Amino acid sequence: MASIGTIMKETIIPHRKGNIRLNPEFVMLDDAHIQGFLLGTDYRGMYGIHIYNSENRHITIGTNKEKKFSLDIYQVSAQDPLEELLNEFREGQFSTTLTSKQKIILLKMLRKNRPAFAIGEEPLGKIRGHDIELYLDVERPYPTMLRRPPYPESMETRKEIEKHINELLDMDVIRKIGHNEIVEITTPVLITWNDGKSRMCGDFRALNNYTKADRYPIPRIPHALDKLAKAKYITKMDCMKGFHQNRVKPKSMKLLRMICHMGIYEYTRMPFGIKNAPAHFQRTMDTIFQEEILELWMVVYIDDIIIYSETWEEYVHQIDRVLSNCTPINLKISLKKCNFGQQELLALGNKVSGLSLAIDQNKVAAVLQKPVPRKIKEMQSFLGFASYYRNHIKHFAHITSSLYKLFSKAVVF
Repeated sequence: MASIGTIMKETIIPHRKGNIRLNPEFVMLDDAHIQGFLLGTDYRGMYGIHIYNSENRHITIGTNKEKKFSLDIYQVSAQDPLEELLNEFREGQFSTTLTSKQKIILLKMLRKNRPAFAIGEEPLGKIRGHDIELYLDVERPYPTMLRRPPYPESMETRKEIEKHINELLDMDVIRKIGHNEIVEITTPVLITWNDGKSRMCGDFRALNNYTKADRYPIPRIPHALDKLAKAKYITKMDCMKGFHQNRVKPKSMKLLRMICHMGIYEYTRMPFGIKNAPAHFQRTMDTIFQEEILELWMVVYIDDIIIYSETWEEYVHQIDRVLSNCTPINLKISLKKCNFGQQELLALGNKVSGLSLAIDQNKVAAVLQKPVPRKIKEMQSFLGFASYYRNHIKHFAHITSSLYKLFSKAVVF
């Protein structure tokens, strides 16, 4: 038997006179096959514990003879160390096929890398050394399209804007512009709704039109997921509010000012909706995890991370390497979006495993529920969505060729 560590855990001993609470330090043994636990003489002396090995085995507890507790020794129990670790990382999802021993090994490694995770209401990460800078292809004085007033807002919209503005202020993603600061560019905010939940973003369409494009390549998802062949352990991770973890260089902040009924606010972190955000974040991740990606056991698609392994030993080592890279640069992983040690899971719109790559049936249902396109933009949106799964559709180009002909100016649609 070998020690796998120690744990300080409160132990409750039930009794009709009232439960007894001890707080000893336990040594955990690997493959001990012991039903229960052992208390050393130091703790027995501290708590006045006496063990009687008569026919009816029992223990007495307490230094006051008149108030000693006596009870059946088999009633004493301590909390399972696996239960404690699972409780600490309860926001994450863990494969039900992992053994208890595997879960303990995995969870102890995650505990060692605890600073890499954003759990609950913990603050966002602030990635060091990868600040974004924007370049416009126009000079001062800027076009009037870059200075726009706020959109008209209903009372309901105003309440949602106020809620989101306060959340971004609390997360240190934006700051309010002072009354004496010169403002040259303003972007109105939008509220969008999905499943009854609101989301706020800047309407950066005008700014994007004047922003020089960053041509850094984004991976093709089908090509990236093809690498998962033979994987027995697959893990999915998500960077906590990914774009907001990238800081904006000071001279670019003035370009990222949004306006609403509450005033003018400036992004200090990279916002969603700007032209070069995906390319910049992909470059950031490719730089941080360059070695892991080149070793062909890790896929990074913007803020999504997929790790795949053929053996358990490789798997634990690889997760450890990824998390160890996050902490020094203050990149935070969202624990509640992590899925550990799976043989099959949904990732990047696909159902992936070491044996196959299939379409997420929820996406199929979404397509079937879409109304028939009646405008050019609706058809473009539909074909863009369908093209994502072209590798799963035989003769896709032939099937869609007649639909693409509708985009011709010579065709009335």
